[in-house]
Amino acid sequence: MGKLEDAEATMKKNLEEKTGKSFDAWVALAKKKNFAKHGEIVAWLKSEHGMGHGYANTVAISARQEGDAPPAGEDLVAAQYAGNKAALMPIHDALVKMAQSFGKDVEISPKKTCVSLRRSKQFALFQPSTATRVDLGIVLKGTAPKGRLEAAGSFNAMVSHRVRLESVKDLDAEVKAWLKAAYDAA
Repeated sequence: MGKLEDAEATMKKNLEEKTGKSFDAWVALAKKKNFAKHGEIVAWLKSEHGMGHGYANTVAISARQEGDAPPAGEDLVAAQYAGNKAALMPIHDALVKMAQSFGKDVEISPKKTCVSLRRSKQFALFQPSTATRVDLGIVLKGTAPKGRLEAAGSFNAMVSHRVRLESVKDLDAEVKAWLKAAYDAA
Protein backbone atom coordinates (compact mmCIF):
# COMPACT_ATOMS: atom_id res chain seq x y z
CA MET A 1 0.00 0.00 0.00
CA GLY A 2 1.12 3.57 -0.66
CA LYS A 3 1.26 6.38 1.86
CA LEU A 4 -2.17 7.70 0.91
CA GLU A 5 -3.84 4.29 1.20
CA ASP A 6 -2.12 3.67 4.55
CA ALA A 7 -3.31 7.01 5.89
CA GLU A 8 -6.86 6.35 4.70
CA ALA A 9 -6.93 2.89 6.32
CA THR A 10 -5.65 4.36 9.61
CA MET A 11 -8.25 7.13 9.47
CA LYS A 12 -11.07 4.62 8.91
CA LYS A 13 -9.86 2.45 11.78
CA ASN A 14 -9.58 5.47 14.10
CA LEU A 15 -13.05 6.67 13.14
CA GLU A 16 -14.56 3.32 14.09
CA GLU A 17 -12.65 3.28 17.37
CA LYS A 18 -13.84 6.82 18.22
CA THR A 19 -17.47 6.43 17.18
CA GLY A 20 -18.27 2.71 17.32
CA LYS A 21 -19.44 2.82 13.69
CA SER A 22 -17.46 1.81 10.65
CA PHE A 23 -16.55 4.27 7.92
CA ASP A 24 -18.95 2.48 5.56
CA ALA A 25 -21.76 2.79 8.13
CA TRP A 26 -21.18 6.56 8.34
CA VAL A 27 -21.19 6.83 4.55
CA ALA A 28 -24.48 4.90 4.41
CA LEU A 29 -26.02 7.19 7.06
CA ALA A 30 -24.93 10.29 5.17
CA LYS A 31 -26.35 8.94 1.92
CA LYS A 32 -29.71 8.22 3.60
CA LYS A 33 -29.99 11.90 4.60
CA ASN A 34 -29.96 12.79 0.90
CA PHE A 35 -28.15 16.10 1.38
CA ALA A 36 -27.74 18.18 -1.76
CA LYS A 37 -24.31 19.58 -0.88
CA HIS A 38 -21.03 18.33 0.52
CA GLY A 39 -20.99 21.09 3.16
CA GLU A 40 -24.39 20.02 4.46
CA ILE A 41 -23.06 16.52 5.16
CA VAL A 42 -19.98 17.91 6.90
CA ALA A 43 -22.06 20.28 9.05
CA TRP A 44 -24.50 17.50 10.01
CA LEU A 45 -21.73 15.08 10.99
CA LYS A 46 -19.97 17.75 13.04
CA SER A 47 -23.03 19.21 14.78
CA GLU A 48 -25.19 16.12 15.25
CA HIS A 49 -22.47 13.53 15.81
CA GLY A 50 -19.50 15.55 17.14
CA MET A 51 -17.25 14.35 14.34
CA GLY A 52 -14.03 16.24 13.63
CA HIS A 53 -13.76 18.13 10.36
CA GLY A 54 -11.27 15.75 8.73
CA TYR A 55 -13.43 12.71 9.39
CA ALA A 56 -16.63 14.50 8.37
CA ASN A 57 -15.06 15.76 5.15
CA THR A 58 -13.80 12.29 4.19
CA VAL A 59 -17.17 10.69 4.89
CA ALA A 60 -18.91 13.43 2.89
CA ILE A 61 -16.61 12.92 -0.10
CA SER A 62 -17.35 9.20 -0.14
CA ALA A 63 -21.07 9.70 0.38
CA ARG A 64 -21.28 12.09 -2.57
CA GLN A 65 -19.15 9.92 -4.88
CA GLU A 66 -20.44 6.43 -4.20
CA GLY A 67 -22.38 5.07 -7.12
CA ASP A 68 -20.94 7.73 -9.41
CA ALA A 69 -17.72 6.93 -11.18
CA PRO A 70 -15.43 9.90 -10.59
CA PRO A 71 -14.42 11.61 -13.80
CA ALA A 72 -11.03 10.78 -15.18
CA GLY A 73 -8.30 13.38 -14.63
CA GLU A 74 -8.06 14.17 -18.30
CA ASP A 75 -11.80 14.87 -18.42
CA LEU A 76 -11.41 17.39 -15.59
CA VAL A 77 -8.59 19.14 -17.44
CA ALA A 78 -10.52 19.10 -20.71
CA ALA A 79 -13.48 20.70 -18.95
CA GLN A 80 -11.28 23.44 -17.47
CA TYR A 81 -9.87 24.34 -20.87
CA ALA A 82 -13.06 24.01 -22.89
CA GLY A 83 -14.57 26.72 -25.03
CA ASN A 84 -12.92 30.13 -24.94
CA LYS A 85 -10.17 28.88 -22.60
CA ALA A 86 -8.86 26.27 -25.10
CA ALA A 87 -6.03 28.58 -26.20
CA LEU A 88 -4.59 28.38 -22.65
CA MET A 89 -3.93 24.62 -22.83
CA PRO A 90 -0.26 25.11 -23.86
CA ILE A 91 0.31 26.93 -20.54
CA HIS A 92 -1.18 23.94 -18.71
CA ASP A 93 1.06 21.53 -20.60
CA ALA A 94 4.16 23.65 -19.98
CA LEU A 95 3.40 23.91 -16.24
CA VAL A 96 2.98 20.14 -15.97
CA LYS A 97 6.26 19.57 -17.81
CA MET A 98 8.06 22.12 -15.63
CA ALA A 99 6.77 20.57 -12.40
CA GLN A 100 7.66 17.05 -13.53
CA SER A 101 11.23 18.18 -14.23
CA PHE A 102 11.74 18.67 -10.47
CA GLY A 103 11.50 14.97 -9.64
CA LYS A 104 9.62 11.72 -10.06
CA ASP A 105 7.69 12.37 -6.83
CA VAL A 106 5.61 15.21 -8.29
CA GLU A 107 1.91 14.34 -8.33
CA ILE A 108 -0.28 16.13 -10.87
CA SER A 109 -3.81 16.07 -9.44
CA PRO A 110 -6.58 17.59 -11.57
CA LYS A 111 -9.60 18.88 -9.65
CA LYS A 112 -12.84 20.35 -10.94
CA THR A 113 -11.54 23.93 -11.18
CA CYS A 114 -7.75 23.64 -10.92
CA VAL A 115 -4.77 21.31 -11.08
CA SER A 116 -2.92 20.66 -7.83
CA LEU A 117 0.84 20.05 -7.77
CA ARG A 118 1.85 17.89 -4.83
CA ARG A 119 4.89 16.22 -3.39
CA SER A 120 4.38 15.11 0.20
CA LYS A 121 1.97 18.05 0.35
CA GLN A 122 0.59 20.57 -2.10
CA PHE A 123 3.17 23.11 -3.23
CA ALA A 124 1.27 24.81 -6.05
CA LEU A 125 -1.91 24.84 -8.11
CA PHE A 126 -3.00 26.47 -11.32
CA GLN A 127 -6.24 27.21 -13.13
CA PRO A 128 -7.52 29.03 -16.18
CA SER A 129 -9.10 32.00 -14.39
CA THR A 130 -10.16 33.93 -17.47
CA ALA A 131 -10.21 33.33 -21.21
CA THR A 132 -6.80 35.01 -21.45
CA ARG A 133 -5.02 34.02 -18.23
CA VAL A 134 -3.91 31.06 -16.12
CA ASP A 135 -3.28 31.83 -12.45
CA LEU A 136 -0.45 29.91 -10.79
CA GLY A 137 -0.71 29.72 -7.02
CA ILE A 138 2.51 28.88 -5.16
CA VAL A 139 3.14 28.02 -1.52
CA LEU A 140 6.12 30.22 -0.56
CA LYS A 141 5.52 31.07 3.07
CA GLY A 142 7.94 33.68 4.37
CA THR A 143 8.65 35.11 0.90
CA ALA A 144 7.67 38.74 0.42
CA PRO A 145 5.52 39.44 -2.64
CA LYS A 146 7.44 41.37 -5.28
CA GLY A 147 6.74 42.22 -8.90
CA ARG A 148 4.94 39.38 -10.68
CA LEU A 149 4.99 37.30 -7.48
CA GLU A 150 1.84 38.73 -5.90
CA ALA A 151 0.28 37.91 -2.55
CA ALA A 152 -2.43 35.32 -3.18
CA GLY A 153 -5.06 37.47 -1.50
CA SER A 154 -8.51 36.09 -2.21
CA PHE A 155 -7.32 33.98 -5.15
CA ASN A 156 -6.94 30.76 -3.14
CA ALA A 157 -6.39 30.12 0.57
CA MET A 158 -4.25 27.04 -0.16
CA VAL A 159 -1.37 29.13 -1.52
CA SER A 160 0.55 32.20 -0.38
CA HIS A 161 1.36 33.77 -3.76
CA ARG A 162 -0.04 34.11 -7.28
CA VAL A 163 1.60 34.60 -10.67
CA ARG A 164 -0.56 35.60 -13.64
CA LEU A 165 0.36 33.74 -16.85
CA GLU A 166 -0.93 34.92 -20.22
CA SER A 167 1.38 32.89 -22.46
CA VAL A 168 3.96 30.11 -22.32
CA LYS A 169 6.62 32.86 -22.52
CA ASP A 170 5.58 33.94 -19.01
CA LEU A 171 6.94 30.61 -17.71
CA ASP A 172 10.47 31.92 -17.50
CA ALA A 173 13.43 31.17 -15.20
CA GLU A 174 11.96 33.37 -12.47
CA VAL A 175 8.68 31.39 -12.36
CA LYS A 176 10.60 28.11 -12.49
CA ALA A 177 12.74 29.21 -9.51
CA TRP A 178 9.66 30.11 -7.45
CA LEU A 179 7.97 26.83 -8.31
CA LYS A 180 11.14 24.84 -7.56
CA ALA A 181 11.52 26.57 -4.17
CA ALA A 182 7.95 25.58 -3.31
CA TYR A 183 8.63 22.00 -4.46
CA ASP A 184 11.80 21.85 -2.35
CA ALA A 185 9.91 23.09 0.73
CA ALA A 186 7.22 20.43 0.26
